[in-house]
Amino acid sequence: MGAVSPSSKALGRAMAAYVPLEEILARGMAVLELGPGTGVVTRCLIDRGVPEENLVLTEYTREFCVLLRARFPKATVIEGDAYRHGAETEAALGGRAIGAVVSSLPLFTQPDAMREDVIGGSLDRMAAGYPFIQFSYALTVPVKPARIEAEIEISPWVKLNLPPARVLVYRRG
Repeated sequence: MGAVSPSSKALGRAMAAYVPLEEILARGMAVLELGPGTGVVTRCLIDRGVPEENLVLTEYTREFCVLLRARFPKATVIEGDAYRHGAETEAALGGRAIGAVVSSLPLFTQPDAMREDVIGGSLDRMAAGYPFIQFSYALTVPVKPARIEAEIEISPWVKLNLPPARVLVYRRG
């Protein structure tokens, strides 16, 4: 766990708002969530309209995986390292395209190369324009967009989160 405190519903809703829902529904695309923890953001994705069965959740902590499977039985929960996608992720996707990656990973706890790999690698797996959505408490961004040939959109501060956080959305044109 890298979060100072659990994400608030306000932050989860702000993150979910960047998911291209119409395209995900129309094309049956998956939403890959990295580091869902207890599922606060997951619930916001479902409340936004993402079908639970379209969610692929990658969580490192076994206890959280048990909790996520109980809370979201139609979602696919992968117990593993979200920084290293493998055959299990590909199997969970079942050939579906990824319409968004939603991340609550504690990126600043990792070296620059790993941060670039997780964001850049996720963008590599998606068609142009689809988002990698991350939150951050920091004044700076975890990866400079030029380093991964991407653009970034930064939300206003979500003040109803403790501590306040911003949503960062990386995309490639």
